[in-house]
Amino acid sequence: MAEDEKTERSNVNRFIGANALQNIGDQVIAAKTVLPWILQADGAPGFAIAMLVPVRESLSMLPQAAFTPWVIGHKRRKSIWVIGAIGQGVAALLMAVAAAFLEGLALGLAFLLLLAVFATFRSLCSIASKDVQGRIVDKGKRGLITGRSAAIGGLVSLVIGLSISLTPALQKPSSLVILILLSGLIWFLAALVFNKIDEPIDPDADGGGLDKAWWKDTWELFRDQKDFRNFVIVRSLLLVSALSTAFIVLLSQEVGSDITGLGLFLVASGLSALLGGRISGKFSDKSSKNTMSIGAGAASAIILLTLAAVHFGPQTALTWILPTSFFALNLAHILVRVARKTYIVDMAESDVRTRYVGAANTLMGIILLLVGLVSGALTMWGASPALIFLALVGFAGVFAASRLPEVSKPAAD
Repeated sequence: MAEDEKTERSNVNRFIGANALQNIGDQVIAAKTVLPWILQADGAPGFAIAMLVPVRESLSMLPQAAFTPWVIGHKRRKSIWVIGAIGQGVAALLMAVAAAFLEGLALGLAFLLLLAVFATFRSLCSIASKDVQGRIVDKGKRGLITGRSAAIGGLVSLVIGLSISLTPALQKPSSLVILILLSGLIWFLAALVFNKIDEPIDPDADGGGLDKAWWKDTWELFRDQKDFRNFVIVRSLLLVSALSTAFIVLLSQEVGSDITGLGLFLVASGLSALLGGRISGKFSDKSSKNTMSIGAGAASAIILLTLAAVHFGPQTALTWILPTSFFALNLAHILVRVARKTYIVDMAESDVRTRYVGAANTLMGIILLLVGLVSGALTMWGASPALIFLALVGFAGVFAASRLPEVSKPAAD
């Protein structure tokens, strides 16, 4: 085997390993499942629980445009990912401490603050990961690598969920605190693995700092780059799969559930990641835009079928209908998430790719807050109106994604 092939294979294995470890941590520091369960058990106010997903998702995106020049200024971008992983690990450990010693309002505020810190460091990993991936992995292989990382994280989540569901001793809030503590340590391990990647040096890096005109640059990209603008619009319409799962959990809490139910949702999340990670990468490498379209359409259809089952089906069936719907929605979300990541990595090269990633995620952070406010306001009338709103948005995304240009097929020799 040639030296270049050995290096590429080693880089791929380390990239998959580090991101798989991060995905394992994500299954525990989950704003849609584990964290709400802890806050609810310890008497935190409802507004703190409602703000978990918007804080986690938006703050992992909003800072990226400002961070982009700083990232580009590094000769090796892997160091940015390592910083982000360490920051997430520290935030996770502090969450475990807060969950062990605080309760009520104090715990809710502490979780929101630490989750904001966690998400900000996650934004560093997000922007650096795509950049490093684009520099060490050829087009046509990137989706498969992202999918494998998700599958490994899903397998571990599946084991955790089954353990909680089947072991009474683990069905206590204190058990979740231990899980959060372990997840924090996992991020430190991920940092060590990612730091071993043999990344090419960028000779043009100038060590630039944060961008003071980040919003101007972001808006100019959106205004002037048609393909980039269309991608951001499509990605906005694909939020159906990202936001709807939280409302499925809310439906479950409305009908009554305990930590055993949390175990079922973790099983559903892990199984969907395990299966989705295996298929989403292959589909995305063939056509990431079609995979996004399929995922959005599936998510919208699943929502409507779930609502029909909840409102017109037997109440005794909800114990398995809602976790099944959660599984199916997560599967659709994995299709969408892997496909959109593959699409933006494939649509540009070098530092242009980094600018696209940062600008797109910053814009999505703003859009996510707006869509979250609308869907959150609709929950005044229950979870069903919010889910219907998201389903309609998703069906619009199906059409919009199908009109994007194809970028994921390898260029002909």
